[in-house]
Amino acid sequence: MAEVYREVAPVADTRRVEAGRDRATLAIVLGVTLLTLTLGFLQKSPCLGPWDGRQYTLLCYSDVVPLFHTERLDEGAVPYLGADNEYPVLTGLAMALAGIPADSSSSFFVWNALMLAALGLVTAGVLARVVGRRALYFAAAPTLLVYAFVNWDLLAVAAATLGTWAFLRRRDGLAGLALGVGAAAKLYPALLVLPFAISRLREGRLDRAGLLAGAGAAAWGAINLPFAILAPERWSLFFRFSAERPADWDSIWHLTQRHLGWPGSIEAVNVVAGLAFVALAAGLWVAATRIRPGFPAWTFGFPLLVAFLLTGKVYSPQFSLWLLPWFALALPHLPLFLAFSAAELAVFVTRFRWFAEVAGQDGGVPFWAFELALVARTAVLVWALMLWVRRPAPEPEPERPLQEAAS
Repeated sequence: MAEVYREVAPVADTRRVEAGRDRATLAIVLGVTLLTLTLGFLQKSPCLGPWDGRQYTLLCYSDVVPLFHTERLDEGAVPYLGADNEYPVLTGLAMALAGIPADSSSSFFVWNALMLAALGLVTAGVLARVVGRRALYFAAAPTLLVYAFVNWDLLAVAAATLGTWAFLRRRDGLAGLALGVGAAAKLYPALLVLPFAISRLREGRLDRAGLLAGAGAAAWGAINLPFAILAPERWSLFFRFSAERPADWDSIWHLTQRHLGWPGSIEAVNVVAGLAFVALAAGLWVAATRIRPGFPAWTFGFPLLVAFLLTGKVYSPQFSLWLLPWFALALPHLPLFLAFSAAELAVFVTRFRWFAEVAGQDGGVPFWAFELALVARTAVLVWALMLWVRRPAPEPEPERPLQEAAS
């Protein structure tokens, strides 16, 4: 018995130390995330009062505040069934949920901020379980501070991160469900089905790839189908609005239209942007395959999202939140992350200060300053693609079963 104890005791001691480190890491990551989100709320708080141009000069703009009235949530209207809503279904339902206890645009913002903060903490906690302290790339990101409460993107970010965790733990059905739920809030998590399914196909597991894709489609369909049947015109508004809207200020297509006059029509932008995305994604895959044969296919999620943002006709500022978990998962490169954060802050400041200029407010900046910030961000994202193609992907940290970590 003594000999057995001497053999087992060091293992148990090691596990207790590792479990302690896990808990400490989780506490640090969650604490930093909570601090970042608190600062983000304080940064937006001046806009809880009347909007008189301060939303631009004080850089505290949020879509959440005006949508309480414009989406008729103040009247208790149910999105899609009782009122138009230009967002995907799950985002509209999240708005409606936060609108139940709200009695003003300010309280609506507060209720949404609480919900979004919880989603941010979930995302950080899941990342900490997968990559340990690398989760600080999300938790301490300036991008999280300034954009967490601008829109509802953290709903999709949390779902996509949960889906990635489930995939890495070989829980493919759960991964598909999470990605499908995320796609019902913002379509981008659906893109991750491709690299995840390819990973399973590389293993010769067609059944697992099918399970992942099927579960994702089922989850998305279960959320969308009732509204598509009961209110098809209002349900399809998001898709029609996305197809008909022109290139946004933040996109490269607006810059090329402004300075080169090309491509001209909205239809042309849609086609060219779609082809550019497919071409860039395919080129990145081929380049990585030649330089790093057998690279982990799931990490292609990072360049796929970057390619989508670079080539899309809309790059709303909060879309950059999509990339934060992937800096921790696939490309934890500190100089790149700092450059990305600096470029994002430059875009954030110049975008809203240009709005101030348009509105005739003091402290505005000309559009060319905003354009320079966009060019800087584009250059950083191209650098990110080049680094991803050449750098080996970091391994996720092995996750022990909960009962083992607690022993």
